[in-house]
Amino acid sequence: MQDAKEEVRSRLSIEDVIGEYVELRRAGRNLKGLSPFTDERTPSFVVSPEKQIWHDFSSGKGGDVFGFVMLVEGMDFRQALEHLARKAGVELQQFSRGDGRLAQRKKRAREALQLAARYYQQVLIKTRVAREYVVKRRGLNRGTIEECTIGFAPEGQSTVVDVLKKRGFSQQELQDAGLTNRFGGDLFRSRMMVALSDGAGEVVGFTGRIIVDDPKAPKYLNTPQTLLFDKSRHIFGLAQAKEAIRKENVAVVVEGNLDVVSSHQAGVKHVVATAGTAMTEQHLKTLSRLAERIKLSFDGDRAGLAATERAIDIAQRVGVEVEVVTLPGDAKDPDELIQQGAELWRSAIDNSQPAVEWVIDQYKAREDVTTAEGKRRFTTASLRLVGRLQDPVEREHYMELLAGATGASLSALEQKMASTVAVEAPKRRVNVEKIAATPVSQELEDTVIALALAYPQARHWLASLTEDMVEQEATKELLLYLQQNQTTTLDTLPKQLQKYEQYVKIVQLKSDVRYANWEDSEYQAEMAHTVKQVLTKHREIKKQRLIEQLRGAEAANDDAQSESLRRDINALIKEKQ
Repeated sequence: MQDAKEEVRSRLSIEDVIGEYVELRRAGRNLKGLSPFTDERTPSFVVSPEKQIWHDFSSGKGGDVFGFVMLVEGMDFRQALEHLARKAGVELQQFSRGDGRLAQRKKRAREALQLAARYYQQVLIKTRVAREYVVKRRGLNRGTIEECTIGFAPEGQSTVVDVLKKRGFSQQELQDAGLTNRFGGDLFRSRMMVALSDGAGEVVGFTGRIIVDDPKAPKYLNTPQTLLFDKSRHIFGLAQAKEAIRKENVAVVVEGNLDVVSSHQAGVKHVVATAGTAMTEQHLKTLSRLAERIKLSFDGDRAGLAATERAIDIAQRVGVEVEVVTLPGDAKDPDELIQQGAELWRSAIDNSQPAVEWVIDQYKAREDVTTAEGKRRFTTASLRLVGRLQDPVEREHYMELLAGATGASLSALEQKMASTVAVEAPKRRVNVEKIAATPVSQELEDTVIALALAYPQARHWLASLTEDMVEQEATKELLLYLQQNQTTTLDTLPKQLQKYEQYVKIVQLKSDVRYANWEDSEYQAEMAHTVKQVLTKHREIKKQRLIEQLRGAEAANDDAQSESLRRDINALIKEKQ
């Protein structure tokens, strides 16, 4: 797809694409505007038409036009490529190694679904019993019906199928769209229809809800897996919610699609849904492009508890914070709570609880922690969860919480964790050499490189740094190159840096914006200060890692290794002094 990517890039100017989302104004060779990712008042979002790159100084994000669309639209790369290709008038199938038949099948499926959505809306207007259900019973207004593409599938064996066949669609094309059942007739019958859209707002499927309860029929029926619809990736309401999610820096995830519809109508727009409680890593990755915090509003039953635990584990890998929204009173879902009052739903979201804390509370409520047996079961379940947390400070916080809830000592809990969840295997030796190199933050890394690029005379300060002090592969390579080439500019990238071109451009843009017209003494002082920060941060992280390893060695009763680690920690403290 590299050829397709470059063709799309060549036909679109980055300032035009970003200009659809951000009001840009000329600032020298660059363009500036307010960040679409943070709620800032002073413009710090910079676009470089010359480099075809952008950087947001308020959030630290940056990249090319594809990266921007991925973030602002909540898309993965393939979706962003397809979205921009349509905008540029590029047929991606011409770059496919196949014959383009799959792309054509997807195109026809999209067209069939769009026509079906319009047909369902027309049927809703004409069907009194359906209108009464949607408007009176569900309480949806005209604006919501239009925004969420709500309609009604009529009763009939093949009503929609017949309509679409008259428009030239084949049986196979309707099957590709997920509109037919196993007999070739209509999949959805006598149901309120809610369109399922992708991140760009294009229909990829439907949710159908029966309007007259029937014990023989499922209450909800969803489009099956198709060429366009993937349950493990789809997030309901994302197209309508993404702007609010970015603004709030929070995404609220509920179980039901109609909970989302009701929430949006009530003015709480940063709400989406996955397929019930089936949260996947792809779901969280998509949402993490838009927000740093994810709030879950699942049932408090065992299924909801298990789903929350899974979400905590996934969030650890993705790098987002997860919280839990608890509904007050007897409301069984957000839709029901909103009917009681939209302010109650807003308050519930605002008063969310850290997910780990919520799970521990659920475990505690299920046990009698005044008894030895209850404490044993409670701590066993809780420590399995706490032991999987990656941040040592967070883990220590919850260990103290467990100690307070049970009256157990921290040392007893640490011993149990060592044996129950095997944070450190008994008598396992810690390889100190492997943890000696500890990366610092990306922002510090970029600042050092930006200064070195802007003012080669300050590169001598880089001699204090080693490549294992930084995390990104691109930063390592650039650091090594600049240490070895004290005066060379990067107007033309050498071969070994060409695959890091985008990173180099972003850092160059940072240096252009931050360090224009600086004096020699200012460059030298800033570089000295920044390098010192890197070294200090490096020592702090290294010390924290050593302390974490020390706790594990102590829990495993490994006296020799514990003493060795204490010496290393003391050496770091003296080095700082």
